[in-house]
Amino acid sequence: MANIRNLKKDINYVLGDIIEAVYSWEYLNLDKDTKKSEKIIDEAIKVFDDLILEVNQKDVENKKTHFKNINAKLEKNGRALIEKINKL
Repeated sequence: MANIRNLKKDINYVLGDIIEAVYSWEYLNLDKDTKKSEKIIDEAIKVFDDLILEVNQKDVENKKTHFKNINAKLEKNGRALIEKINKL
């Protein structure tokens, strides 16, 4: 892990791109119901908030492992959200 700033940027870019993909889907499918897509956006925002809280956590014994776990959670949650978008 290069540094905390890059991890925060990664979290922001990944989840921002997911939200942007949902907005694009909504724009291209104006005739469809957006309740499911709005839930995906809400879930992405919650994941963002949770990951940023973990990054800013101060009482961590092994920082390297802690940040690797956060990066793994980002990848796991990002893939899950993308799968949900694909199912729309």
